[in-house]
Amino acid sequence: MKKVKEKKIEEMSIDPAVQEILQLASEKGYETVWDRLNSQSPHCKFGLNGLCCKNCIMGPCRITPKTTTGVCGAEADTIVARNIVRGIAAGVAAHSDHGRAVAILLKEVACQENKDYTIFDTEKLKAVATKLGVDTDRDIHEIAKDVAEIALKDFGKQDDKPLKFLASYAPKKRLERWLDLEKKLYSETDKKTGVIPRNIDREVADSMHRTTMGVDHDPLSLLIQGVRASLADGWGGSLIATELQDILFGTPRIRTIMANLGVISPDHINIVIHGHEPILSEKVVEIANTPDMQKLAQEYGAKGINVVGMCCTGNEILMRQGVPVAGNELHQELAILTGAVEAIVVDVQCIYPALGKLAKCFHTKFISTSDRAKFPGSLHIQFEEEHANEVAKKIVKTAIEAFPKRDKRKVHIPSFKSEAVVGFSNEQLLKILGGSLKPLVDAILAGDIKGIAGIVGCNNPKVKHDYYHVTLTKELIKRDILVIGTGCWAIAAAKAGLMRIETQELAGERLRKVCKALNIPPVIHMGSCVDCSRMLTLAGAIADYLEADISDLPLVGSAPEWTTEKAVSIGTYFVASGVPVHLWPAPPISGSPKVVSLLTQEIKNLLGGYFFVEEDPIKTVDIMEAIIQEKRKAL
Repeated sequence: MKKVKEKKIEEMSIDPAVQEILQLASEKGYETVWDRLNSQSPHCKFGLNGLCCKNCIMGPCRITPKTTTGVCGAEADTIVARNIVRGIAAGVAAHSDHGRAVAILLKEVACQENKDYTIFDTEKLKAVATKLGVDTDRDIHEIAKDVAEIALKDFGKQDDKPLKFLASYAPKKRLERWLDLEKKLYSETDKKTGVIPRNIDREVADSMHRTTMGVDHDPLSLLIQGVRASLADGWGGSLIATELQDILFGTPRIRTIMANLGVISPDHINIVIHGHEPILSEKVVEIANTPDMQKLAQEYGAKGINVVGMCCTGNEILMRQGVPVAGNELHQELAILTGAVEAIVVDVQCIYPALGKLAKCFHTKFISTSDRAKFPGSLHIQFEEEHANEVAKKIVKTAIEAFPKRDKRKVHIPSFKSEAVVGFSNEQLLKILGGSLKPLVDAILAGDIKGIAGIVGCNNPKVKHDYYHVTLTKELIKRDILVIGTGCWAIAAAKAGLMRIETQELAGERLRKVCKALNIPPVIHMGSCVDCSRMLTLAGAIADYLEADISDLPLVGSAPEWTTEKAVSIGTYFVASGVPVHLWPAPPISGSPKVVSLLTQEIKNLLGGYFFVEEDPIKTVDIMEAIIQEKRKAL
């Protein structure tokens, strides 16, 4: 098989810090994710088209023009639909596990079984409780217990009623549309297919059951279950994670941070926190900043301890604690390659198992902390919430003790870093707007804000790192389209300097006027990937304000460098909520024209949202602007 031509370093990333470290890696012979991508290329065409089925041991089966069915008789449409639904289910499982951990912790704190954490934001607790119909004229711990129990019940209740969080947060018109669709599907198919999730775990289990060999083989039925599962993520697991994390750790507020590898300090003990769950990262930040730990660091010859974030847990602690962020997903190996990281501490999701082998080339301790995520070559220190302070001290001390082993000859820290204004929770946005959505809605109606684009997602080494994120963002704001977003896009935009107040000058004249009046950048950081729920609830609040459906609003979404199954779920729940969503790279569905048609055309009539695929970022913005202009006609 012909090998793909190896990329030049400047073709891999637009980030100068990344290019600098990749050059170092090339010279020293260190392997990175880009090297492994090259060795895997070209990828299997059956996999890229979604035409490979491994769901039973009669296979694996691959569909070709000559062999049009698998051994069991499943055709391309069924196989492609099953594969994409399994991807959605995996994404929902990841995000719901995140939300479950937070809900359990909130209950333990409420019952005063865990003394290492507290209820930080009582105002947010009461706001969430009010939405859920919980009496707030009581002791704060009693309120928190009821909220936590409602959240936990959404994971496992056995009736067919909608999730309590979904029913309490979703806009009125959207709920009506989902119910109407359920009735329509019921009458047309003579079976209750449904789109409203019943419980979070059940939708994951239902998806896995349906996609087992010999169960559901109808592409529409399969994809509708994928939609229902995704809604259990966006209006369930992710929403629970976001709201309850705000209660426990504080609702994000506006602050200024620094982003990129230049935040790593040459004379401090550097701890990189990577993963997704702030239950761990918040505690490591707290303990590292105590006088005792700082003094111990100095005794070991360092000036102090420098904690920096990576990937989505980096988004969590920068939003709440102002902790600098070293990079997004594709930076994780590069941080170790600076030679100045004493410990990279991880929990779950988006963590490369290659870190163990790479860390052994340096003094860096690769510390895993979750019983769900073990890694070859790591030092495992199990994080237990009931002993959070004690475990966090052990982690920080391990990093401190590694400092004297740092080889100064291997230290190479790029100087690049950029300032970013972050912390735009919905509560903070509302405060900026004077307590009402009216100024924002008025700006949209007047055309000063032509529309809103939500950009989310990962990094993918198949795509030039950060190029699509940054190019798309610049072009959108130039056309008076406000950009909001989360995840690795948020860190890409921060590193590129697009979240500074000065970025107002890159915006179109009308958007610039609005941003100057509000003293905000035209590019808004809303958090980690679970915080996509902030964008959902913002869209829902605007829809309810206008007594409209989300699908009536000039909103579009994009995941331009997506990688994980979580992104499949996120994109699907935005589509299911009425938002058209752009994807690149193309999802593995092209082997079934029927599935392609369902997800890009037919779903529009059912849910109002739909997917579209485009490689060129400027052409993508042309499409997004056309969608927004079409929506504006209804306004």
